[in-house]
Amino acid sequence: MRCPYCKKENDKVIDSRSCDDGKAIRRRRECEACSRRYTTYERIEAIPLFVIKKDHRREPYDRAKVLSGIYKACGKRPIPLAEQDKIADHLEKMLREKYEKEVPSHVLGEFVMQRLAQIDQVAYVRFASVYREFQDVGHFMKELKSLLVK
Repeated sequence: MRCPYCKKENDKVIDSRSCDDGKAIRRRRECEACSRRYTTYERIEAIPLFVIKKDHRREPYDRAKVLSGIYKACGKRPIPLAEQDKIADHLEKMLREKYEKEVPSHVLGEFVMQRLAQIDQVAYVRFASVYREFQDVGHFMKELKSLLVK
């Protein structure tokens, strides 16, 4: 490791700790040449996950895009941000466990809809209306009726 200050390669690790819920290791280092301290992080290199869209295009999975959809659906609803973020966390956990390189987009949409239905029906209908591309009020009413039956 090169010192970010003097660019020498001799350093020593002063402290190592797990961070990010065990997903990374934080190391405090001290340069033996200039005695300045700095921090480095060691993480497992993530294998990129690709989403297979409805039109068969592939694009990299983007957590920000998923969260944006969740935030819009939950807008002005009494759902804490932590609860919304938890949906994305659980989605990513499921994706890591079941998919290696590619995942169909419908898996993401259905997962988010299922979680939103458990938390808030209005947020669920908002998300479903975009995800399922409701074309008219008839589609919308059909979804509302299915909610009332549950």
